Amino acid sequence: MAKFITIGYGDEAGYQRTAQPLRDAAHAHDASLRAQGALIGMAGAPVQVRNPDDSGVQAVQGPFLRSDLPIAGFAVIDAVDLQDAIRLVSKAPCAVAHGVVEVWPLQGV
Repeated sequence: MAKFITIGYGDEAGYQRTAQPLRDAAHAHDASLRAQGALIGMAGAPVQVRNPDDSGVQAVQGPFLRSDLPIAGFAVIDAVDLQDAIRLVSKAPCAVAHGVVEVWPLQGV
């Protein structure tokens, strides 16, 4: 099995305009992935960390990435291949609630 990092983007407005049964099914899907060993969590407040030329740590509150939708959560999942990872995240809350999920193959593990 390969590992994939997923980044879910979504906002409260998109979540709220999604039918409750779809949201419930999406959360149940995440619970199923978690039970199978996926590491899934909501995004907290980010901190940017820099240490140019190992000259001293600089930590700044706030995101470095910018997008139309805020980052809502992350997951590390196991899948047979990229197509399987896409299938797995297609039922995640951000995917069904008017957001988007990025899938990044995690190489070297």
